[in-house]
Amino acid sequence: MPRIKFGTDGWRAVIAKDYTFENLSLVAHATAQWLKKNYGDSPKAVVGHDTRFLGRQFAEHTARILAAQDIKVIFAETFATTPAISWATKEFGADAGIVITASHNPPEYNGFKIKAHFGGPASPEMISAVEDETDRVTDLPPIKESFEEFRRQGIIDVQDIEGDYETMLRGRLDIPAIIRSGVKVAHDAMYGAGQGVVARLLGADNVLSLRSDLNPGFHGQAPEPIEKNLQGLAEAVVEAGCDVGLANDGDADRIGMFDEKGQFVDSHQLLALLVKYLHEERGLSGDIVKTFSTTHMLDKMGQKYGLKVDTTAIGFKYIGSKIVEGDVLVGGEESGGMAVKGHIPERDGIYIGLLIVEMIVKRGKKLSELVQELFDEFGPHYNRRADIHTTEEKKQNVLDRLKQGGLDQIAGKKVQEVQTLDGYKHLTENGWLLVRPSGTEPVLRIYAEAPSVKEAEALIEDAVKQLGV
Repeated sequence: MPRIKFGTDGWRAVIAKDYTFENLSLVAHATAQWLKKNYGDSPKAVVGHDTRFLGRQFAEHTARILAAQDIKVIFAETFATTPAISWATKEFGADAGIVITASHNPPEYNGFKIKAHFGGPASPEMISAVEDETDRVTDLPPIKESFEEFRRQGIIDVQDIEGDYETMLRGRLDIPAIIRSGVKVAHDAMYGAGQGVVARLLGADNVLSLRSDLNPGFHGQAPEPIEKNLQGLAEAVVEAGCDVGLANDGDADRIGMFDEKGQFVDSHQLLALLVKYLHEERGLSGDIVKTFSTTHMLDKMGQKYGLKVDTTAIGFKYIGSKIVEGDVLVGGEESGGMAVKGHIPERDGIYIGLLIVEMIVKRGKKLSELVQELFDEFGPHYNRRADIHTTEEKKQNVLDRLKQGGLDQIAGKKVQEVQTLDGYKHLTENGWLLVRPSGTEPVLRIYAEAPSVKEAEALIEDAVKQLGV
């Protein structure tokens, strides 16, 4: 197997091909060595898993490897969301959290996420150190003790982490106000670890639960909460007369939402809604942190509210470090991951979804009205994205062309500036287009923002034509 590499959020691989118990042993052993080098001879770790195939077995195997090296393990009693493990890592004073999950990847994948002691994604430096440790592993000694034996010895402590997490959410959200309002919520768990959480918090009578049973194969669909994967939720919201629809990915750290009309409310709009609600209604301040592919509406909001706007490279790990180091009001990315002040420095699809529901109740307006309010105040902003699968040769040709200065005009709009923080962002008078290559596949990701859907789509179509992909 090639050197194990962690991607933007963990190590992921196809089960029984590269994601095997042998390779998992290597990653877990390397993580243990990193922990002992940085947190003393007896560090502590939280271990959990989502609903994917063999998740429990992979998690127990990981826990045994850690326990064999005298690392105290707090083990999630049942499948748990990634935010729950991140929260528990900080809450229980652990040095790291480990989640066996492949997040929104197709069902044949599983993965290994590392969370830092502060309750958010491990930093790039931490991940690099773990990768280096995998290169140093020359022999993996057999482990004689079973999971239950380590548990009897007290090295592995099984706890109801998901239950504790839900208790915490009841204290951070105005759940009684949501219930009293009579708001009806449709929740699509996409067969992931978030199943049942919203119904338990708001009461089964107030929640229409979809795809909330165990199905490790996710019925063949990647559990990614994007519009094209959520048409059943959109239809259910309208047919059942729900006020809002929520969807979460496989480990529930991402959010997808629909308004009462069954219209998709994308992450750009959700981030703007959170800034407005937390600053105007709750009176909170702090920086707005967004990735390079996220709406410029946030820049306009920062100017109006007097809040600093910080733009990072794409990947929540860059946002998480900003939250830990500074004073951040809202941080997020276009792919559905976001965090807010007063909660963990981590994406949390359950918390964010219910915070938006709380906003609907407190503001006394429908979600569609809140979005329109944004457009009325800051102008309409519509975002589109296309992942263009091509050849490696064509991909490199496109990048070589863009390195020479980018496109001069797109869809009849003159390009005023090209920014290169993470890819090539072409700024026009009232919009932008970003071309960013995948680091692992012959794929070009093209993002656009404009005052209308038609204009955003036209930017992408013309860019594809000009670039010849």
